[in-house]
Amino acid sequence: MFGLGSTEMILILVVILFFFGAKKLPELARGLGKGIREFKDASREVKENIEKATSEDK
Repeated sequence: MFGLGSTEMILILVVILFFFGAKKLPELARGLGKGIREFKDASREVKENIEKATSEDK
């Protein structure tokens, strides 16, 4: 994922755990998931609008 190996991913997770603590991780993961979901929804909506506009031109 993102060109990172398993060792790098584990190191990043350890650093995040160190900075935020174990109690904040679920909250951070929830926020990240929500942000990703909103981004996907917005990109899907933009794609549908572009497809709709191009089909109307024909």
